[in-house]
Amino acid sequence: MTISMTGYGRGEYLDERYHFTVEAKSVNNRYLDIQVKMPRKIAYLEEYIKQSLKKYATRGKVDIFVKLELGSESDTRVSFDRELVKNYYEVLAGIEEVTGASSQVRAVDLAKFQDVIRLEEKEIDQSEIKRCLDNAMDMAFTSFRDMRRSEGEKLKEDILERCQLLEVYFEKIEKLSENIESEYQQKLMTRLSDMLKNMGQNIDDQRIVQEAAILADKANVTEEIVRFRSHIIQLKETVEGEDSVGRKMDFILQEMNREVNTIGSKSSKIEITNVVVDLKCELEKIREQIQNIE
Repeated sequence: MTISMTGYGRGEYLDERYHFTVEAKSVNNRYLDIQVKMPRKIAYLEEYIKQSLKKYATRGKVDIFVKLELGSESDTRVSFDRELVKNYYEVLAGIEEVTGASSQVRAVDLAKFQDVIRLEEKEIDQSEIKRCLDNAMDMAFTSFRDMRRSEGEKLKEDILERCQLLEVYFEKIEKLSENIESEYQQKLMTRLSDMLKNMGQNIDDQRIVQEAAILADKANVTEEIVRFRSHIIQLKETVEGEDSVGRKMDFILQEMNREVNTIGSKSSKIEITNVVVDLKCELEKIREQIQNIE
């Protein structure tokens, strides 16, 4: 299956206590690189989130954003240290007794002393947190995967269309290469005829035929055409297959470029050279599309 490495998904879960929002977005990358941004209080779930995402993607740079908001019930409890308050009060009373100073000790004054007031975070129910997070992640990662698949189908259609265009170009090269031996022979005959006439010598037709055959053999691109067409078939089968195909397609494209470069170096016909340029442009467009495939 052709799956794009570019995608986005969002999921949300809300109940009376927890409100989770999870977003996932990805871009191209050679490997799977997952980065998670999340509240510190649930940082222990980072590896769990990464492992969950791996069920939905095998390549790409994926950024996951987790947001947690509490419901009406606060997760912070305010309390005071009873024993410490007693101690402070007794100390103040002792100071009054020793000094004879008279003062009214107010509760607000006692509250100002160090460590009297406590802010305590309630213990998080980890199983409940994970359940709520799972609901938000499932929604986000499913939509994330669906978008990548949808984008992948568009890439697949584009690549298959370009494969048809590649076949058309190679039909042109094949036709242009059909009479290459007779063309070489004619060129040699014309050039040598002019040269030998000026020198007062006769033309050895058999020798010209032999030389033309040697040059034609060196310029023969039949093998390259056959191999390239085989690569087109492989590319089509791969892009329509069920496995993750990005790396394999990249390798096939390298082989296709190799055949095209060989054809360009062998041929001296300007018409074939022009087609080779068009082929390279088309292969580059396919390469750009393949870079987006998982």
